[in-house]
Amino acid sequence: MKPRLPPSIRARLTRALLASSLLWVVAVAAAVWLAVHDEVDELLDDTLEAAAEGLRGPLSQFPAIAPAAAELSPATSANGRFAWQVVDHLASSQARVVASSALAPTTPLRPIASGGFSDSDDWRVFGIPLSDGRHWLYVAQTHAERQEALAETALSAALATLAITLLAQVWLQAQIRHELRPLQRLAEHLANSDPEDPGTALGPAERRELQPVHRAIDELTRRLALRLARERAFTGHAAHSLRTPLAGIDAQLAVALRESPASLQPRLQRVRTAARRLHRVVSALLALFRSSATLQPQELDLAEMIARLAVEGLAFELPDRPLLTADADLLAAALLNLCDNSLRHGATIVRLSLPGNNVLRLHDNGAGISNGERERLQNALGGQVGASGGGLGLLLVDLIARAHGGCLQLPAVDSGFAAELHLAPRQPAT
Repeated sequence: MKPRLPPSIRARLTRALLASSLLWVVAVAAAVWLAVHDEVDELLDDTLEAAAEGLRGPLSQFPAIAPAAAELSPATSANGRFAWQVVDHLASSQARVVASSALAPTTPLRPIASGGFSDSDDWRVFGIPLSDGRHWLYVAQTHAERQEALAETALSAALATLAITLLAQVWLQAQIRHELRPLQRLAEHLANSDPEDPGTALGPAERRELQPVHRAIDELTRRLALRLARERAFTGHAAHSLRTPLAGIDAQLAVALRESPASLQPRLQRVRTAARRLHRVVSALLALFRSSATLQPQELDLAEMIARLAVEGLAFELPDRPLLTADADLLAAALLNLCDNSLRHGATIVRLSLPGNNVLRLHDNGAGISNGERERLQNALGGQVGASGGGLGLLLVDLIARAHGGCLQLPAVDSGFAAELHLAPRQPAT
């Protein structure tokens, strides 16, 4: 599976994109609404004025207004958008409607003669005098009709804006993916790189903005590789230097046990046991650092390996098919350290099983540890911050498991102590 950018980064980018898109829609919608509102009002007013100018000529021939009104009323009232009145302001003390369209009210739109635009509760009115100066023509439109026209126009503009915004969002997502591709390739390169391999240098960056990042990663990789090489060389040299004197100490203690009086033999035996334990740790270190670069996994028989280890003081229970794939030297070092751990906790029997694909489980009948201690040891093996040390033997076993592409797990058990050595899964035979 190809490495991807962390989900948190992708989630933040998605949220930022959605938030910006939402803000863009709101801002554009507000701007469109204001622009549409003013423009539609102006357009409708211009239409009212144009309609008044168009009706003014035919209706100016008063008293022949009746035939003209009969001809104009159907045409002007059929669409239902406008209404007009011809009002006589001098016929009596009150204004009187002398002609009107079908949709016009029966009362004058303006009780007092006045030109231009004005608003009443229900109408937007434009007034203009006829040629005789006595009669006035008023062309009007209901506020509800104007609001409907405004809503339809705003809805059309909003739909167009939404479509443009969706297209812009698709384009932005594509552009963001394009801009993030160099980071994706950088993550893939880092996921497959080995600090000790000189060919893992990133080289020149695809984008100028990433050049400082590439230089910093290359420098960090160089320092890390140098530190690993120094630590490996020191550990291997120290382990090799310690193994020879430890073997001599063990030989001298064996001679001393044969020649010493019975009262001193228990003490000498404890010293020899401690020396052997240290020898096993040193051997594990040597095997680990010698095999780290040249791991040689092979199919191993646990029964044969346990027989070669010759661990004194422990009886082993083996599975029916005790086959495991691992590096022989490293697995032997891991088993020695786990068996030493069982002996130190008073175990006499170790049950070996294979609960999973290339998973080796050791369960002894020793004193065991509490759940709190087990969790502390597991945290230490996982390298969690704040976790105290988990013992050199278990840490070495965990390093061996990690060298095989796995880890060491400490499962909870009812009695005794259990450890599971998870190694790289075995490949099916072809």
